[in-house]
Amino acid sequence: MRAKDFSFYSWIFLLAALWNLIGTCFGYFNTAFTFEGVFDKPLTDPLFFEIYRGAWGTTFLFFIGYLLVAYNPIKHWGIALVGGIGKLAFAISELQLFHANLANQKILIIVIGDFLFCIVFIGYFLKLIKYKEQV
Repeated sequence: MRAKDFSFYSWIFLLAALWNLIGTCFGYFNTAFTFEGVFDKPLTDPLFFEIYRGAWGTTFLFFIGYLLVAYNPIKHWGIALVGGIGKLAFAISELQLFHANLANQKILIIVIGDFLFCIVFIGYFLKLIKYKEQV
C-alpha cells in the first residue's frame, strides 16, 4: 500500500478544509449576522463578539490543518487526530446548545456536517492503522 491509496481521504480532507473555510468566512467576517442567525439574538456585547469571532478564527486554523492532511494524509496523521477530536468536541458542544434551546435548528447544519466528517475520519484512521502495520 502506498500514499496514493489514500487519495480518497486526501479529497475528504480537502472537503473538510473547504467546509471550515466556508464557516470561517461566515463567522469571522460576518460575525454578528452569523451569531444572530444561529442564536436568534443580536450580538451586541463587544466581549462576546470578540470571543465568538475568535472561535471562528480557530476554525480557520482547522482549514489550514486539513489542507496539510489533504496534501499528505500519511505524514500528517497527528494533525488529523487533533482536528478530528476538535471537530467531535465542537459538534457535541453545538448539539448541547441546541438541546438547551439556546440555538435554533440552523446549528444542526454544523452538527451534522461535523459528525459526518468524524465518521469518515474514523475510516481514515482504521485504514492508516492497517497501512502502518504493513510498513
